[in-house]
Amino acid sequence: MKENIFNILQKINHKPEPYEYYTTPELWCDPYISKQMLATHLSDDVELASRKKEFIDRSVNWISERFQIKNNSKICDFGCGPGLYTSRFAKHSAFIIGIDFSETSINYAKEQAEKNNLNIDYVLQDYLQFETDKKFDLITMIYCDFCVLNPKQRRLLLKKFYNFLENDGKILLDVSSYAQYEARQEGCLCEHSAKNGFWSSEPYYVFHNHFKYEQEHLLLDKFSIIEESMTRENYNWLQCYTVQTIIEEFKQNGFKVVEYYANVAGDCYDDTATEIAIVAEKQ
Repeated sequence: MKENIFNILQKINHKPEPYEYYTTPELWCDPYISKQMLATHLSDDVELASRKKEFIDRSVNWISERFQIKNNSKICDFGCGPGLYTSRFAKHSAFIIGIDFSETSINYAKEQAEKNNLNIDYVLQDYLQFETDKKFDLITMIYCDFCVLNPKQRRLLLKKFYNFLENDGKILLDVSSYAQYEARQEGCLCEHSAKNGFWSSEPYYVFHNHFKYEQEHLLLDKFSIIEESMTRENYNWLQCYTVQTIIEEFKQNGFKVVEYYANVAGDCYDDTATEIAIVAEKQ
């Protein structure tokens, strides 16, 4: 007996436990969706997968100056996507490794590096599984990638950062702030695509739930995609921080936050900033 529409909607609007599901690889590795993600990365009209070109250029200029990137600098970019940052770092003749588990993004990054004669080592892998005996002067993780991981995953990643970092090396990453958490409202939207939408080339309906978790200061975008032949769900978690909570989390994992900003372009931080960029080093 088929489920009635009420029970289906109840499932769609069900609020899961914090970090109950992890579907990030499905978003980035699905052959169809990953192409949509790449197009979003490269678009200068929206900031859904990466920031706009003007900001990235300003950010790389600040990073290059702040961390004195030069031809013997060793940099590792976790979640490098299509190489928007790594390609710019490489123009300083630094040694660059970029890691991402999206084959579509990595292939694009490799093509651009070859086309522009850039010396970048791109690794197609889940960065939570990445291992190397190399040591880096700078490790970057940009556009709040750190926030999509659950606490256990974040501890694992910080342990890797500690092992991969030179003793005088630095970490630069950004996280979502409490201001971003407070600005969000819970709710549900529904959209329909007749053909070649973001989630599928076939017709579908998508329900987009916004959930908030007050105790954890955690946000969730839950997408329920309904096609004629199947139904699937995608969960995008976003952990939000204050300056003090991100300092404390890094301290618990062997790091000291030495600077913080409103973004990875070095703008001054205040409590209205929707992001916090931190510079950390080994304790």
